[in-house]
Amino acid sequence: RALLAVSLNLMALLFSTTAFITTHWCEGTQRVPKPSCGKEKKTNCLNYSGNETANETNQNVVHYSWETGDDRFLFRYFHTGIWYSCEENINAAGEKCRSFIDLAPASEKGKTIQSRLLPILQIASVLCLVIFQCHGKHYFQSTQGPTCVLWLSVVSEVLYIMLLVVGFSLMCLELFHSSSVIDGLKLNAFAAVFTVLSGLLGMVAHMMYTQVFQVTVSLGPEDWRPHSWDYGWSFCLAWGSFTCCMAASVTTLNSYTKTVIEFR
Repeated sequence: RALLAVSLNLMALLFSTTAFITTHWCEGTQRVPKPSCGKEKKTNCLNYSGNETANETNQNVVHYSWETGDDRFLFRYFHTGIWYSCEENINAAGEKCRSFIDLAPASEKGKTIQSRLLPILQIASVLCLVIFQCHGKHYFQSTQGPTCVLWLSVVSEVLYIMLLVVGFSLMCLELFHSSSVIDGLKLNAFAAVFTVLSGLLGMVAHMMYTQVFQVTVSLGPEDWRPHSWDYGWSFCLAWGSFTCCMAASVTTLNSYTKTVIEFR
């Protein structure tokens, strides 16, 4: 059981680290206007009627295009992570990325944003109060912008990974360097506590990011708002990490309880 707990904790650590540094938490398509056709671009563009050369030299010529509705738009692929949002470059090969933190809605929309983020802020304040004995309620209720919540999500993700590392180290010590039953029980108990706390932090961090992304979809910049989107493989890895973390904590607690019963 100790080896199983160590394996689950290691999987949780690898999954969480991969999800944290990748940009596929959410992905989908964005609807953007087609650019005008030119000498270098002949496809996926608006081809106006009339002589092309004349149109380029004479600015007073009225341009006409027979494309209507969705035919006037391109649907480019995008994917977003905690740090960056990357989208397909329609004018050249490759992708262009920008900071996801900069895409957060402006603070003047605070009342709408705060009403959407209030449930997750309440959960975060309770967790902050329980774990760190901080005055989380007053602090979190005073925040209005999703940028602050996104930074809280980043901090929670970092703490989640750090606590996973601590829990993994304690499990390895208990597995390979435990000299007595009492020492093993102490290491087991601390490993279980750190793993449970890391799981709670990870859950809140994932929920925070999800709420911020949904708010940004509705109130973010016009040139970024998705036409359609879904959760990506980084999001699945993040919640898979949480599942492995909680499984490791349950296994560790089970091992601790069994050892205590046998020792008595």
